[in-house]
Amino acid sequence: MAGKIVLCRCEDVTLADLEHSVSRGYRDIEEVKRYTGFGTGPCQGKECLAAVATQLATLTQQPTEAIPPFTSRPPLAPTPLRLLARDPGAHRFADDLAGDRESEAKK
Repeated sequence: MAGKIVLCRCEDVTLADLEHSVSRGYRDIEEVKRYTGFGTGPCQGKECLAAVATQLATLTQQPTEAIPPFTSRPPLAPTPLRLLARDPGAHRFADDLAGDRESEAKK
């Protein structure tokens, strides 16, 4: 077995972190989320919620079904897509640029 069991890759939350939070009295998934930060990364818990909930149920000696998922919250203000797509060159690769140079040379 590995020395470090990672439950949440986005926020680098380990099984030891979860065990520590339970030993401090955090037994609810919302409390554990706030204490450890799991589920707050780019995946927003889509990758780690099941693993954390399963381990939390084991550590607190509860059935897995008794652990409800945490509350998802949207951003305070939605980000318009135009802000993400502002720089058309940001999503280009080196071979795309080479093709553009060849097209320009033919003109």
